[in-house]
Amino acid sequence: MNIYPPLKKYFGFSQFKGLQEEVIKSILQKKNTFVIMPTGGGKSLCYQLPALMNTGTAIVISPLIALMKNQVDAIRGISDHEGVAHVLNSSLNKSEISQVKSDIENGITKLLYVAPESLIKEEYVNFLKNQTISFVAIDEAHCISEWGHDFRPEYRNLKHIIKQIDNVPVIGLTATATEKVQEDILKTLGISDATTFKASFNRPNLFYEVRPKTKDVEKDIIRFVKQRQGKSGIIYCLSRKKVEEISQVLQVNNIKAVPYHAGLDAKTRARHQDMFLMEDCDIVVATIAFGMGIDKPDVRFVIHHDIPKSLESYYQETGRAGRDDGEGYCLAFYAYKDIEKLEKFMASKPIAEQEIGHALLQEVVG
Repeated sequence: MNIYPPLKKYFGFSQFKGLQEEVIKSILQKKNTFVIMPTGGGKSLCYQLPALMNTGTAIVISPLIALMKNQVDAIRGISDHEGVAHVLNSSLNKSEISQVKSDIENGITKLLYVAPESLIKEEYVNFLKNQTISFVAIDEAHCISEWGHDFRPEYRNLKHIIKQIDNVPVIGLTATATEKVQEDILKTLGISDATTFKASFNRPNLFYEVRPKTKDVEKDIIRFVKQRQGKSGIIYCLSRKKVEEISQVLQVNNIKAVPYHAGLDAKTRARHQDMFLMEDCDIVVATIAFGMGIDKPDVRFVIHHDIPKSLESYYQETGRAGRDDGEGYCLAFYAYKDIEKLEKFMASKPIAEQEIGHALLQEVVG
């Protein structure tokens, strides 16, 4: 089966990247498939291309509404029919839902993006049962694991729901490198037989530095940023309060910075995100709420004002630098005091969660 013409036709590429070709062949052979690929490695093409080539509709389960919307718009942009890709979530009204259903019934829809909580709804399950489904892809599959940095309980039931819909191949995709999470994903999705593809996680264009955090940390940050005038960067802080403080300190020092955290209303968050993407500001100071689904290729540095909760989150957050393969500088400030703070945070959590949290934190300290 020659998969190069469709690659050219739909995406305009003449070459695959990394493991894409092998992954796509595995999916087209209807095998359960597990893909571990660093962010920016071209994961979404791995299920988009086979979905466009197959008969029937591929279901893509993803926790990120903004990301789903981006992907749907992108796929619509390369097709003749608006209905080729749809999102099915709580934001749709009745007439929109019936449009989605009729496009699926008529074989127009190749990719159906669904949030896990929508897939649990009986009416959707009953509807999808009677349709031709090509495969189910689970993006951000680490959400299934309590050991992952982004655990979502609603991901736990996916195996049973997929079984109800149809006996189709399941594709799990994640940018998570830890063994523990990988085992957990395969077990919970019931695809221990999956063909696994694991790309290298080394990004040679990223430079990592850890510095001791002193009372002069703000001066250190300002100096670092000033040396990179006009370059884009992200500064991660643990608390909203710290985000506000640091962004003010930068502004006072004539650095174009905006804050981003869950305490700001959605409008402000969207505005700050757009300013960053449109280069109206150079720096976003953020809690980890920022960055899911942010695709700005020319982020030149990522600074951690506070140490992250796990190596995996650290990898995810620093991985937002240098996606255009240009230089990315990752600077973390470390003080044992911060570890103690994180441990205090955890004290209010259930015991099982605390145990996992402590184990992950010890890796970071190590």
